[in-house]
Amino acid sequence: MSRHAIAAWLALPARWYLGGLFVLASLHKIAVPHDFAIDVATYGILPLALVNPVAIVLPWVELVAGLMLLLGARVRAAALLVAAMVAVFLAALVIALARGLDMSCGCFASQGAESDPISWLTVVRDLAWLGLSVLVLCCDRGFLGFDGYQKWKGAHA
Repeated sequence: MSRHAIAAWLALPARWYLGGLFVLASLHKIAVPHDFAIDVATYGILPLALVNPVAIVLPWVELVAGLMLLLGARVRAAALLVAAMVAVFLAALVIALARGLDMSCGCFASQGAESDPISWLTVVRDLAWLGLSVLVLCCDRGFLGFDGYQKWKGAHA
């Protein structure tokens, strides 16, 4: 089996993992946007006028991108979107850590900094997620999903 074939098969569980992760991460934020708005505001990066729009829109983008990855629909676009979001999250984390903020990362439902504190381990975790999203972006061949079905259907029409 070639390296490219191996990478394509490794991209499949990475795609499912990231898809599930982003769907899971979006659910509490969609259900309780107020809590997420507080997390976004705590980073102190965005102007206050943008905190609520970001807290309302971003979780829906996470949900759609996650579902696209899980379903194998427009995988490259979804992986690019996930990579871009993770890169922005990484930048926000590094800025918050450099400022010495003691806070929750805001990634998942939490009860504050004591239950989900940011740290350099959070940065490492997000770097791993960025690597997985790049793997999916570059290597996923649309196996077992809507994109793969469309290719198969076109080849057998």
